[in-house]
Amino acid sequence: MDSSTAKQCRDLETAVGGPLELSKLTGSRAYERFTGNQIAKIYQTQQEAYNKTERISLVSSFGATLFLGDYAPIDESDASGMNLLDIRTRQWHPQALNACGEKLSSKLGDKVVPSSTVLGDISGYFVDRYGFSPDCKVIAWTGDNPASLAGMRLEEGDVIVSLGTSDTLLLWLTEPQPALEGHILVNPVDTNAYMALLCFKNGSLTREKIRDECANGSWEDFSQLLNTTPPGNHGNIGIYFDVQEIIPFAHGQYRFNDKGQEVSSFGADVEIRAVLEGQFLAKRIHAQNLGYHIGPGNRILATGGASINTDILQVISNVFNAPVYIQKDVNSAALGCAYRAKHGI
Repeated sequence: MDSSTAKQCRDLETAVGGPLELSKLTGSRAYERFTGNQIAKIYQTQQEAYNKTERISLVSSFGATLFLGDYAPIDESDASGMNLLDIRTRQWHPQALNACGEKLSSKLGDKVVPSSTVLGDISGYFVDRYGFSPDCKVIAWTGDNPASLAGMRLEEGDVIVSLGTSDTLLLWLTEPQPALEGHILVNPVDTNAYMALLCFKNGSLTREKIRDECANGSWEDFSQLLNTTPPGNHGNIGIYFDVQEIIPFAHGQYRFNDKGQEVSSFGADVEIRAVLEGQFLAKRIHAQNLGYHIGPGNRILATGGASINTDILQVISNVFNAPVYIQKDVNSAALGCAYRAKHGI
């Protein structure tokens, strides 16, 4: 992953008053891969190319541009993943723009639009060459994560838990609390709401490592040992960061007994429950830190490889105090775009 824009990230954070202030404004602290910092690098190192550039598009808005036959505006949801958009006003933030390049607003397009905006009729090229109806409408395009939220039909209070090599949380929020960890984006379905994205590197591989060490590599034995311990694990808690974690930035394994004392090891049954409860407690805490509220009506939508394990899903349900539903494996991003198109027309 490109980390060559670390200097531009620090410059942007300094320009607006620090990383937390940038997160409060744009939904995230500065990240190397975000478009604003990539633009700043081009502006600083290839200024002639920058000055000759008439328009800067995201992949999403460029796709819409091709079908529209004219420059398409960037939608609010994808724009909120650039470190440039004020997520409260849904407008480009002047200080962030100025920190990344001159006359950047005009290059990006002065206005962003809601994700279900009808941009216009399809280009005559597609009508003539491919037989599209001249009445075909082009709806604003968005990014994969906002589209996935739409495709999985999240509602207020819902959480998507994707259980894979890395575990990912997608949340529907109404009152976001941007922090130094995670991302707040404009909701692509409800223009008055938000979504949050949290990614944890220690996911299925960490669970599989404990399975191999404690249950002879068998998920059946893993479940049997898990079910010999009660929810809460008699007060024992484990933290397992086998690889460098993103949220929080930490590494190592830590175990604490019911007295809060650090210990070197657990029995196999306690270890298995500890890795699951530790992972999902962390997810709940970080979700709440971003503004997620636990209450009646909450739903957890589980997807990914580990979602077939009902014993793991039961631990999630216990930790979030909410029912868990399995989301069938579909291309949720593509389905979400279809839903948004229907919404737009």
